[in-house]
Amino acid sequence: MLNPEFIIGIDLGTTNSIVAYTEAQVSDVKKPDDQQPDDRTPEIKVLHIPQMISEGVVDNRSMLPSFIYLPGSHEISESGMSLPWNHENQTIVGEFARERGAEVPPRLISSSKSWLCNVLIDRNKPVLPWESPDDISKISPVESSSLILQHIRDAWNHLMASEDERRKIENQEIFLTVPASFDAVARELTLQAACHAGLTHVTLIEEPQAAFYSWIDASKNQWRKKVKKGDRILVCDVGGGTSDFSLIHVNEDNGELVLERVAVGDHLLVGGDNMDLALAYSVAKKMADSGTRLDSWQMHGLVHSCRKAKEEILSNPETVEHPVTILGRGSSLIGGTIKSSISRDEIENSIVDGFFPICEITSVPIKTQKIGLAEAGLSYESDPAVTRHLAKFLNYQKNDTEDSNSLPTAVLFNGGVMKSVKIRDHIIRMIDSWSTSDGSDLIREINSDDFDLAVARGAAYYGLALRGRGVRIRGGLGRSYYIGIAASMPAVPGMPAPVKALCVASFGMEEGTDINLKNKEFVLAVGEPVRFDFLGSSIRKNDVAGEIVEDWQDEIEEITSIETTLDGESGQFVRVTIEVNVTEIGTLELWCVSVKDDQLGQDEKSGKDEQKWKLEFTVREQE
Repeated sequence: MLNPEFIIGIDLGTTNSIVAYTEAQVSDVKKPDDQQPDDRTPEIKVLHIPQMISEGVVDNRSMLPSFIYLPGSHEISESGMSLPWNHENQTIVGEFARERGAEVPPRLISSSKSWLCNVLIDRNKPVLPWESPDDISKISPVESSSLILQHIRDAWNHLMASEDERRKIENQEIFLTVPASFDAVARELTLQAACHAGLTHVTLIEEPQAAFYSWIDASKNQWRKKVKKGDRILVCDVGGGTSDFSLIHVNEDNGELVLERVAVGDHLLVGGDNMDLALAYSVAKKMADSGTRLDSWQMHGLVHSCRKAKEEILSNPETVEHPVTILGRGSSLIGGTIKSSISRDEIENSIVDGFFPICEITSVPIKTQKIGLAEAGLSYESDPAVTRHLAKFLNYQKNDTEDSNSLPTAVLFNGGVMKSVKIRDHIIRMIDSWSTSDGSDLIREINSDDFDLAVARGAAYYGLALRGRGVRIRGGLGRSYYIGIAASMPAVPGMPAPVKALCVASFGMEEGTDINLKNKEFVLAVGEPVRFDFLGSSIRKNDVAGEIVEDWQDEIEEITSIETTLDGESGQFVRVTIEVNVTEIGTLELWCVSVKDDQLGQDEKSGKDEQKWKLEFTVREQE
């Protein structure tokens, strides 16, 4: 049985990865006055991760940039890539990877986490760096995420376990964060990446919940004085690659305040990456107006420089302007540098106007007419206006509860862009304008302890809460899940059999729950290639496991389709029921279980015990 010394929270971020940790075993402390045990919550610390910050220079930083650089042969000296735990290191992860990748973009891998949820590719196939030349070896999105976790593993073991094997990260309890909107496949792939990195004792936790746990920890025992029964708290988490919304209700149970996560938004691939690109285009236009035009290579560098300027300005309220530099291109590879600057007003106005425009509660994301052909790559949102996505999310919750005043009463912000007071105030004023109340009870902000480190710290706190050392948020699955079932009907020329959606796991189903749909039987084809469609919905929260939905357009979306061959005699059909397990680590398992039938007698005649087929939605995805 695992007996860890530490609980570790890992925020595997799109832009930065952070590690927080705390003691797993804490003795009760006796108070001198009444000799009663003091339910002490251990201190949560942030690991300063060793990483290359330039060629041959290693330093410890609180954040590990989630960038991987694949250097060419003889590009960097062997001693220049040496790490304290690996003198023959061949791959660069962290700050130097980000800096060097801005100069040589084809060798840079970024946004690994976003690639993990890209359903248009096989995420176990080597495709990154995306569209890099053929002479550059590629790796898969799962492998790239694993490389970041491997660096974290080795850094931890170097700092914390060099003198004691028991303190190795492999022997600790790890809580790894994922976007609340990650579907079951992306969650499983995240665990796959962790497993490849040698991290086996891993539990997943949603990022908005982790941010809220961090707030509880920072509030210590005062959090109950800052919220009240009936509060509806919106967690608005705008990260480097995604925007995540969760709604947490404050209720009462036996006189105690309890927290329940009641809604999760759709997966939105819009965040800091989009904002950096918007800033870069703004600066590029300013340069073009003055006669300097940039090529695609230089634009990569400009995006990188704008990101640094944005982070510096939003992190330091006193900074009003920041320089922007781009490598020049002349007859030689490098022809000097091109310099410009960007101000705080330019950054904040660009972000507010482009990504948080004023809209109504009834607004929905703008759908543009699709172009017939598009470049392959990440499936970014066609409408970058986060506020319109937020309005759609909140308006649905309002309609779902049939309560005209069911908008949030408080907001907890997370993500680097939310360091800007101007942006936070702008969003709060807009949500206030959506309310139909008399304005006497305005929405309030719940102050975050740290917009960068909160998710990792909250993940570690969650580990303590599971051990009875903290407050837990009631949650469960953040969406309902379905599997496609072919309808039983006569064949009609030119018309494929309609596909119905069988609910296999309902919204809010708790971790560690098993469901056996014994009252419904299906026919499973084995021994030959078949396809399974895996579906999900964050809208249909009232469907129960076993319910079949016939008309599900616009309410249930396809997550993935896989083609596989299940063990069995070719052409055989087996009657099965379905068993569902939401594991303790936060993943979903589906099993088809054969039915013993006196008429068919297949199992009886063969002498076989009950057969089971696990439906794996993480391997052999459809090309």
